[in-house]
Amino acid sequence: MYSKEEAKRLKENFWTTFGQYMSVVPSADYEKVNWVNYKTGIKTLYFRLEATNKTASIYIEITHPDDAIRQLMFDQFKELKNVFSSTVAEDWEWDEVYYDENGKKTARISTSIAKISVFNKEHWPNLISFFKPRIIALDEFWSMAKYSFDIFK
Repeated sequence: MYSKEEAKRLKENFWTTFGQYMSVVPSADYEKVNWVNYKTGIKTLYFRLEATNKTASIYIEITHPDDAIRQLMFDQFKELKNVFSSTVAEDWEWDEVYYDENGKKTARISTSIAKISVFNKEHWPNLISFFKPRIIALDEFWSMAKYSFDIFK
C-alpha cells in the first residue's frame, strides 16, 4: 500500500513520463499539443485519460450543466459515430447519461482496460501502449469533427 503522497508522486511521474514520450508527436493538424491535458476548445467537452490502481480509461466527457445542451452535444457525436468508429478502429461505450465519481450527471464515450495499475512501473509500457494510439485517434477524429461543435463554443 502506498501513502497518499507516494501514490500522488507515482501518478505524477507516470503522467510526466507519458507527456514527455508524447511530446514529439504532432497533432493531426501538425501543431504542438498537450496530450495529457488535451484542449477541445469547448468549455464543457473534455478528452480525459485516467489511470488507477486497477484500470485505465480514455474518454470523451460532456459536462454541460444543461441536460438539453448536453444531449445535443451527445447527439452530435452520435451523428459522427461512423467517422468516430472508423478513426478509433474499435468499439467504445456510449453513455448518454453517466454519473461521475462525484455524482455529477455527464455524458461519456469511453474505453478502458482492467488489471493494470499506474502504481506498478512495470505496467507503464502497457499503459502508454493503451493511451497513445487512442489519444492520437481522438485527435485525428477531432481534427475532422470539431467544426460540427462550433455552435457549442
